[in-house]
Amino acid sequence: MKIDAQKLDEVAALMERHGLSRVRLAEQDGRVVELERAASAPAAPAAPVVMAAPVPNAMPAPAAAPADSGAAAPEAAEPAGEAPLDMAHVREVSAPMVGVFYAAPSPGAEPFVKVGSKVRRGDTLCVIEAMKLMNEVVAECDGEIVDVCVKDGELVEYGCCLMKIDEEAAA
Repeated sequence: MKIDAQKLDEVAALMERHGLSRVRLAEQDGRVVELERAASAPAAPAAPVVMAAPVPNAMPAPAAAPADSGAAAPEAAEPAGEAPLDMAHVREVSAPMVGVFYAAPSPGAEPFVKVGSKVRRGDTLCVIEAMKLMNEVVAECDGEIVDVCVKDGELVEYGCCLMKIDEEAAA
């Protein structure tokens, strides 16, 4: 892909002028270019603190009911008045790599999906930044997002559960 150097310089100057750290450009021909400004100080004290944050394990939703029945755990995350969620139709979306989870295409933008969002196979669910590259994670099935297991900006490990999709809700 050929990138116009003059346009790149203009976007970089715009980012600097407005204090933007990341920009995503969608060209008319369908190409998408994402630019991220490197930290100005190589040994910025905030960077190690963010990257050293503990990585969340793939934990199920917190159960509110006591553990007196093994079948009660999946229903604990249900809102009152709704039918119980059949876990046989729930597919976990796992992190394909180690990186930083981003729920939205840019800071301040609406997230790609949230709980209750209907998705189709191939829809972008989130982005994982690894080695300054933005990698889109797409839905492998149609359905409804029933849980988002990580927070925006969190470091995730390979195989970590990012979100859950109810395939039965696709109809």
